[in-house]
Amino acid sequence: MVREQYTTATEGICIERPENQYVYKIGIYGWRKRCLYLFVLLLLIILVVNLALTIWILKVMWFSPAGMGHLCVTKDGLRLEGESEFLFPLYAKEIHSRVDSSLLLQSTQNVTVNARNSEGEVTGRLKVGPEGALFEHSVETPLVRADPFQDLRLESPTRSLSMDAPRGVHIQAHAGKIEALSQMDILFHSSDGMLVLDAETVCLPKLVQGTWGPSGSSQSLYEICVCPDGKLYLSVAGVSTTCQEHNHICL
Repeated sequence: MVREQYTTATEGICIERPENQYVYKIGIYGWRKRCLYLFVLLLLIILVVNLALTIWILKVMWFSPAGMGHLCVTKDGLRLEGESEFLFPLYAKEIHSRVDSSLLLQSTQNVTVNARNSEGEVTGRLKVGPEGALFEHSVETPLVRADPFQDLRLESPTRSLSMDAPRGVHIQAHAGKIEALSQMDILFHSSDGMLVLDAETVCLPKLVQGTWGPSGSSQSLYEICVCPDGKLYLSVAGVSTTCQEHNHICL
């Protein structure tokens, strides 16, 4: 240990310093200095590596002031350019494509779109799978069509199927036939108008046929008769109408 000596003197008396004077060195020397430099060098290397990784991540993820990659942040919301993959459910208020392109949704399995109310209950659901598109409730669209050279089929396995439009429903097949099948009744109702069957040939193969009457003709000519409830049946054609002769079919 260093022993310090304190000397007091009065004014006018000169006292010489002792010859053995201790000199204090200020600083870090030896192995401590080398460890400090090594630690500073290690921190510098870590800082450079972190900076390089940050720049690499920004470049790979395409970060920019406008957004990230194909995802751009605008004043109206988010704009997504190109193709994107969603691994979890997507919740959005509105999804639409650009004016000059269509909106394409692809999935290796099914594509399900749910509409919920303010309480979180599902009010509508659209499910697209190998069997086609499944709507749990009503759907409103100006046009329903199939791909080229493919059949279009509208069916309701457990409920009824209805098509309503304020200005009419137009069904057209350019290169095929239109077929309507039902386990019960098929109703065509017009509240203000008429039902027109405009075709070269109208076939009703399973109409009930009346028996031959006394005034029967040898020719296979029939007339179509209508019951008060709308039921159709065939009656052998004569000089005048013969529907009254077979009106028992309406009973």
